[in-house]
Amino acid sequence: MGILKEMQRAHARQVRAQKQAQAAAYRHHQQMRREADRAMKAAQRASAADERERKRLYAAARVAEVAAQNSDLQAHLEELDNLLAATLDVDDHIDFRRLRRSAKHPPFDPGPLGTPLPPPDWRRFEPPAPTGLGKMFGGQAKYQQQLAGAQQSFAQAQAQHAKAEAHRQHRLSTAHQSYQQHCAKVEAEIKAHNAEIDRFAATVAAAEPAAVVEYFGMVLGNSVYPDDFPQHYRLAYVPESRQLVVEYHLPTLDVIPAVREHRYVKARDEITTAARPAKEIKERYANLVAQVTLRTVHELFEADRSGLVETVVFNGIVDTTDPRTGASVQPCLVTLRTTREVFTELNLSLVEPLACLQHLNASVSKRPAELAPVRPVLEFDMVDKRFVDEVDVLADLDQRPNLLKLTPTEFESLIQNLFAKMGLDTKQTRASRDGGVDCVAFDPRPIFGGKVVIQAKRYRNTVDVSAVRDLFGTLQNEGASKGILVTTSGYGPASYDFASGKPLELIDGSNLLYLLSEHAGVNARIDAGDLD
Repeated sequence: MGILKEMQRAHARQVRAQKQAQAAAYRHHQQMRREADRAMKAAQRASAADERERKRLYAAARVAEVAAQNSDLQAHLEELDNLLAATLDVDDHIDFRRLRRSAKHPPFDPGPLGTPLPPPDWRRFEPPAPTGLGKMFGGQAKYQQQLAGAQQSFAQAQAQHAKAEAHRQHRLSTAHQSYQQHCAKVEAEIKAHNAEIDRFAATVAAAEPAAVVEYFGMVLGNSVYPDDFPQHYRLAYVPESRQLVVEYHLPTLDVIPAVREHRYVKARDEITTAARPAKEIKERYANLVAQVTLRTVHELFEADRSGLVETVVFNGIVDTTDPRTGASVQPCLVTLRTTREVFTELNLSLVEPLACLQHLNASVSKRPAELAPVRPVLEFDMVDKRFVDEVDVLADLDQRPNLLKLTPTEFESLIQNLFAKMGLDTKQTRASRDGGVDCVAFDPRPIFGGKVVIQAKRYRNTVDVSAVRDLFGTLQNEGASKGILVTTSGYGPASYDFASGKPLELIDGSNLLYLLSEHAGVNARIDAGDLD
């Protein structure tokens, strides 16, 4: 019985131990599961935090992108608003002396060729002299033999050195000669450049039309505008009246940003835009046109230190497409004729551009955004081409009739024929005491027509303002609706000032040549140098 009980207790202990081991294993397993769950939840929380951080950074990046776009937009608007102010601190005059060059040659650098080759050193060849017993037992004779061989080797080394040194000196001389030739070439190029600058300066000072046009073209070319501005222009110079005519291409309406503001909508992850009001776009564009006009005229007058120009005619055109027809058009949106005396009295840093143009009696489009044109005070193509491109150096071979060589009767017939071709009924004429032509004509058009007084002056010198005043007096006495003064020369600023705002049309020599060519089919010239 005792053995069975002992076996039962042992079995019970074994079962209890197994149960305890199983319970411990279960608790360990459960502990591991709980730790795994905690780790998983921690990982999920970290992942969620990372996702929130990622989304926060992304949203911040989008907000920064919108802020940069709005900043660029504002900077562009400020640049447009300050087109006139930006040029006032710039000296537009081109100093020809600064265009000259001077030769600055670097010192001749021979490099390794400039260092003489070291001559052979006898000490490296000389054999050691015999000493002690060596002298007594034939050493002296052996030394003499070695000495003779060393001397021969040394002589060969000297000869090789002399040859190598002569070759180095030859190469050095060749390099120095090339250096001198290069310097001479540079000096010749600089001399030719400076001679061209001096020639150009002299032709500008002499008021040669081609040179004057090129100079003022350089002035306008130096003017820095935003990249989306066309900056195309044509220039013409009439030396008789010291008049500079500019046809300037203005930017189109889309130069004004159509976007008022960029916005980021986080809920849709989308950048949207707010449109700029149409009224603001039109106002900004009209202001821009006025600024470009004043800026260009300012730059031309400021660049003229020699008094080449007394009057500037500015026509601002737009090269665009008519949205109604799809045709290419070039409407004139602003036209201005002003004199140096009047314009330089302006304080451009304080003016309101559109009001300033009104003060200058400029004609400005009422609706520039709709491309509503104005009539130029002077059509650019009416300027004689010899004042636009280049002077006709073969004038003495020109077969065109010279208006200054016509007789008074011939000149009178020419003027009558011209205005008849232009649609006027020229019936009453009489000879003028000053060698010109006086004519009372009639414009048959309804509303715009009426009586027209025409006076023509076959002059070589500039027409005085008194002639313009006389024409206005004649116009009033005749009860005419318009007066036209034609001359083979030109007019001064006082004449244009007096005619401004009055029903008077001043046609100078270049305009006359254009009208004769276009309407009467007469290709003429005006050459005072051909009268001798």
